[in-house]
Amino acid sequence: MLRWRGLEEVPADWGRCVVTIGVFDGVHRGHAQLIETATRIAKQRGLPAVLMTFDPHPVEVLRPGSHPPQLTTLARRAELAEEMGIDVFCVMPFTPALASYSPKDFAHQMLVERLHAAEVVVGENFTFGKKAAGTVDTLRQLGERFGFGVEAVKLVGENPDTDHSVTFSSTYIRSCVDAGDMTAAAEALGRPHRVEGVVVRGDGRGRELGYPTANLAPPMYSAVPADGVYAARFRVLGAGSKVGEVVPGETYQAAVSVGTNPTFSGRARTIEAFVLDTDADLYGQHVAVDFVHRIRGMVKFNSIDELIDAIADDVKKTRDILA
Repeated sequence: MLRWRGLEEVPADWGRCVVTIGVFDGVHRGHAQLIETATRIAKQRGLPAVLMTFDPHPVEVLRPGSHPPQLTTLARRAELAEEMGIDVFCVMPFTPALASYSPKDFAHQMLVERLHAAEVVVGENFTFGKKAAGTVDTLRQLGERFGFGVEAVKLVGENPDTDHSVTFSSTYIRSCVDAGDMTAAAEALGRPHRVEGVVVRGDGRGRELGYPTANLAPPMYSAVPADGVYAARFRVLGAGSKVGEVVPGETYQAAVSVGTNPTFSGRARTIEAFVLDTDADLYGQHVAVDFVHRIRGMVKFNSIDELIDAIADDVKKTRDILA
């Protein structure tokens, strides 16, 4: 899969293509529907499928300081898009200048001049251009003018046409993650919610308790689940040499604590993963934690013995949940 940073990287002899546009944070089931439609049309027409996303998140540019929690890193988005059949992953730097484009300028400069879009696939609630003035109808009108077709994909959710209908969106998934509801988050994502990061040195307290942990430092703005203890799957990312008993790319069970360690009057919020059946020193490794189920909330215990008993129970429940 080709990866472009901005349209300057589009080859001069680039032909026509099918483009799907969006932030794609989460690459959730709604996004998967867009990607599936784009790749299907591209295959039918014998054209490459291009996914256009934006970085930083448009909200951060339009309202500085209000960046929403990020469900997926750009690298993870590209990985998932490639698995779904996308040929080109194009990241557009979102700047105040880009935000000021009129719908017409956006369509002409982004879609026509360099990408030569033959078909554009968007969600039925898609908006674009300055102050989100452009709608799907606007895009269709511009497509007639500039020579590209438009496919608007219906939003995906559960319990449609009922009082309990839910539309799968990044906003909805963030609310699930923030509440610690990893089951609902996974239902909307189509897979467990993942937090990536580098393992950093902690205070060593887990090892003293008999449960050494890998302390995760995620990227800024990562969507970290609510405080509590979770059953999760853990892996070292990338291709590298074996780290103790841990093989990069393979999945391991883990009991993960998110919170401030109230038993020890902690203040800093941490993500600590006790990887089952290994005591490998994972310091410096780039790892991923896939949160499967919340076992309990964060509790301040009256004694170290109570805490150790609770951790033992957390580990047992983790094994049962992930068996």
